[in-house]
Amino acid sequence: MRFGLKNPTTSTSSSRRPSSSSDDAKSSAMTTKRSVRARVFVFFLSLLVVGGLAPVFAPLPSLSSYRNKANAWNFEIAEDMFWKDGEPFQIIGGDLHYFRVLPEYWEDRLLRAKALGLNTIQTYVPWNLHEPFRGQLVFEGIADIVSFLKLCQKLDLLVMLRPGPYICAEWDLGGFPAWLLAIEPALKLRSSDPAFLDLVERWWGVLLPLIAPLLYSNGGPIIMVQIENEFGSYGDDKVYLHHLVTLARGHLGDDIILYTTDGGSRETLEKGTIHGDAVFSAVDFTTGDEPWPIFKLQKEFNAPGKSPPLSAEFYTGWLTHWGENIAKTDAHFTAAALEMILSRNGSAVLYMAHGGTNFGFYSGANTGANKSDYKPDLTSYDYDAPIKESGDVDNAKFIALRTVINKYSAASLPSVPSNNEKTGYGHIQLQKTAFLFDTLNIEDATDVSKSISPISMESAGQMFGFLLYVSRYAATYNERTLFIEEVHDRAQVFISCPSDSKRPTYIGTIERWSNRPLGLPYTDCPSKIRLFILVENMGRVNYGPFMFDRKGILSSVYLDGELLHSWKMFSVPFQNLNDKQKGNPIIQSAYLDIIKSSADKKLEDISDNSSEEPAFFAGYFTVDKASQLKDTFISFRGWGKGIAFVNEFNIGRFWPSLGPQCSLYVPAPILRHGENVVVILELDSPNPELVVTSVDQPDFTCGSSSSKVHQL
Repeated sequence: MRFGLKNPTTSTSSSRRPSSSSDDAKSSAMTTKRSVRARVFVFFLSLLVVGGLAPVFAPLPSLSSYRNKANAWNFEIAEDMFWKDGEPFQIIGGDLHYFRVLPEYWEDRLLRAKALGLNTIQTYVPWNLHEPFRGQLVFEGIADIVSFLKLCQKLDLLVMLRPGPYICAEWDLGGFPAWLLAIEPALKLRSSDPAFLDLVERWWGVLLPLIAPLLYSNGGPIIMVQIENEFGSYGDDKVYLHHLVTLARGHLGDDIILYTTDGGSRETLEKGTIHGDAVFSAVDFTTGDEPWPIFKLQKEFNAPGKSPPLSAEFYTGWLTHWGENIAKTDAHFTAAALEMILSRNGSAVLYMAHGGTNFGFYSGANTGANKSDYKPDLTSYDYDAPIKESGDVDNAKFIALRTVINKYSAASLPSVPSNNEKTGYGHIQLQKTAFLFDTLNIEDATDVSKSISPISMESAGQMFGFLLYVSRYAATYNERTLFIEEVHDRAQVFISCPSDSKRPTYIGTIERWSNRPLGLPYTDCPSKIRLFILVENMGRVNYGPFMFDRKGILSSVYLDGELLHSWKMFSVPFQNLNDKQKGNPIIQSAYLDIIKSSADKKLEDISDNSSEEPAFFAGYFTVDKASQLKDTFISFRGWGKGIAFVNEFNIGRFWPSLGPQCSLYVPAPILRHGENVVVILELDSPNPELVVTSVDQPDFTCGSSSSKVHQL
């Protein structure tokens, strides 16, 4: 998905509707018939010349059956059309990302996509999911891409694969592993930098042989493989693009169609495409733009006869950042725009068909005019897609799009599945189980980095979540002024006097988007005052010129204009989406406090819920029967900001105080018969009643955007 696209609000005038021209359809059909007759005539003449008259009097095979015999398991481009096994083929596809859906629900979501009328699934491959640490490869669980692709084939769905190495996708760092940012000298991402290309070669050397057996020519579902992603919106390094093509051909052979996708402007196509017929150039553009002038432009960047009109990202909705109103697009307008493409035999891929969820710490971010204008994405990636985050299809957009697709589908559409049952398990009473700082064992920690100046999260080996920076300064009789020039993304500042027994005192928060000096109050302390700075990584930028987005404190720290030296960096580890279930000691400790009550632990010092120090809260709810295991949503209305776990699964970030997302989606496969434990890390201010609520519907009405919808 390309955030640099014009916002759909600029082109959704109600007066703009597709011209459902039956004349165009008839003209297209007549042209196809003439083409078929002409080829049959040539075939007839060739038989006369080669074999005499006798064979001619036998019944002639139709052109399609002739191509089918010669082209079994063949997907190609000819005469400005897609051809599958010798038959003309119209791609009616949709993006559905395996890494945003639990594996237990892959088939459910794919069947809903089929019921929508889709014949093709497009998916990215996020490098960071599969290699979270250098040399540590993960292809199981939600990262089991091979099983996902085989499931697509089982359900008779073709696949357009987008292996990057850059994917954008509102995904952390555009799919690049965060450890790339720790390499020195710094890599130049998305370029022909030899050091970067060497790492890409190693990654694709693992990935592409894995998917090669699943190419269509080998009997698999993959009909096309994308090279990079909308590169024309970023740069014009043709050496880089050609190198990727060479790599792909080396692993996948010459039969597979390689394609690029770029915005439908001359500038982006000039920069992002590869001239000639080695790579097919597809386009994307704002829903509501007139498609056919853009398809005409597309033809200039493909070889003659090699430019079937394809919108590789037809936007069904839009993304939402924290603090914005939830984005919505009109169902009938979206369907009418799709019909403008399909009615003239164009192809389109819905972005998104099903958005899903940014579980764990993988949601990305965007920037505005500068890197301080930081806009992190929601945990939900519902995208206002026709198949909702929880799989619901009883909505106007699904119905409208399905109605249009049904007109142009080569086969009758399957019946529409009913929505999965959802339930609310009611109020969940939590209790505070620990302060975050107490779990880090700061005095005797072994997992600590030391440096004269602060270092980045990536350099400290902490790729996601939080990093705690600790230093000391001398007490004075005056207020001190703390200034951090660059912090990514949100730093909470605390001080304490080691010689007394008081909890650390919260001073204030320094944010990337509103950085300012912070006053440190006078503290009567006979020793040096301890300074704690807890920095939260809220998601790396995934698009644009500021993508090299290291996290943590990225500059010197000044106290009254003087450099503050001697830092310790403490990792704050949490379970992420693709981590093996090895158990997290912090979360497990909270579980034990709930399950075993608090008999062997004194909680007097954490009973005060007014403290603004980050703390863990835990509770549980019970599911009496296995048949009662249903999808649910946990509402955090009344809480501040933090992350949440259900049965040790990281369901994502919550921030209802800013909004608009109030609740996090909890798929039924996460739950279990009996006790289900909820643990949250609240960073700011807990709900005074220490209650979260399991509800049966999503809620996007929190924060300053309460009850407002951003209608596109």
